[in-house]
Amino acid sequence: MSNLMMRKTSKTWWTGALALVLALPVLLTGAVSAPQTVEAKAAITTKVQKVKAAGRSFNVQTVSIPKGTPVTVGLAKKQVGQTATLPSIIKAYGAQAAINGAFFEAYHGAPDPYGMLIANGKVIHIGRYGTSIGFKADGSAIMDSLQVSLTGTVTDTNGKSRSWYATFVNRTPSADASISMLYTPERGANVGFKGGTAVVIEKGIVTKKVLNTNVAIPKNGSVLVFTGREKSTSDRFTVGSTVEMNYRYTNAAGQEIPWQDVVTAVGAGPRLVKDGKISVNPASEGFRDPKILNSSGARSGIAIMADGSVMLATVSGATIKEWAAVMQKLGAKQAMNLDGGASSGMYAGGKMLTSPGRLLSNTLVFGGSVQ
Repeated sequence: MSNLMMRKTSKTWWTGALALVLALPVLLTGAVSAPQTVEAKAAITTKVQKVKAAGRSFNVQTVSIPKGTPVTVGLAKKQVGQTATLPSIIKAYGAQAAINGAFFEAYHGAPDPYGMLIANGKVIHIGRYGTSIGFKADGSAIMDSLQVSLTGTVTDTNGKSRSWYATFVNRTPSADASISMLYTPERGANVGFKGGTAVVIEKGIVTKKVLNTNVAIPKNGSVLVFTGREKSTSDRFTVGSTVEMNYRYTNAAGQEIPWQDVVTAVGAGPRLVKDGKISVNPASEGFRDPKILNSSGARSGIAIMADGSVMLATVSGATIKEWAAVMQKLGAKQAMNLDGGASSGMYAGGKMLTSPGRLLSNTLVFGGSVQ
């Protein structure tokens, strides 16, 4: 065979073999497999930005969080009403970024939060003032002057129904308070105090009614505690009764707002930016502390940007009005203040960007394995 013939034969064999290899997906599956593409997810990024606002210059530490990044409330020791270091909270939740959240009692008594907290779609603390940021399951964020009311009905074994309400969720009442409180497993193993009458509810059924001696909270239920003049309300609950709970979400004006789909929320405030414009009125949101009204101090804040992403930010010293001007200059569409002062703390990129000067009660944690 001539060299020319050998070359032709080799070329024919190689072309046929190549065709067979290319045809294998069709032979094996009956269709040509479409090429797979992997979309690169936007990363959490950090930046120090110099901002000129309100006649001053500020060095602002920022963290950009892409829309849709997993987020939840990071609780100290994974309980409402505890404190822990920010690094320990970050580690417990496997977070890639974090910022301190709602105000809490840092000086006297139990370290309970003051603001609204929603985790895994469940109200775990009710606040009565300020502004809240909420995240839906689709990753979108909203901001409003959220107010939550908790009411319900209790129906005894004879079919008689009566109403009830709870003023707060997962708080320690003052010794002389006349109040009704709901306690959920997010509080921990027990309600955390003694006093009042406790109604233990499991799977929607009253299983026990006793004097509260730091009653245990069932993992599959909750506990209602009635103190002072509210103790008589506990008479409506008998063992075997069915309990229903209803949450109503409104803004400060009393108008119903669509927060039923919010799975994560933290309340603090005041509002700083609304629809791209500076919007600051701490007194109207219920704030009375001079540290919020007039003083300059370390600040933490959170903003929703025009593209739906979220920006976390801290600054070493600013008044609330200056803080609002800074957030607007940074491009915030919506923005609110978070707890500040010694509580101001932020983490991203594997390091502490702003170190808090105290133990924290609650945070917002992003990315990683948070859920």
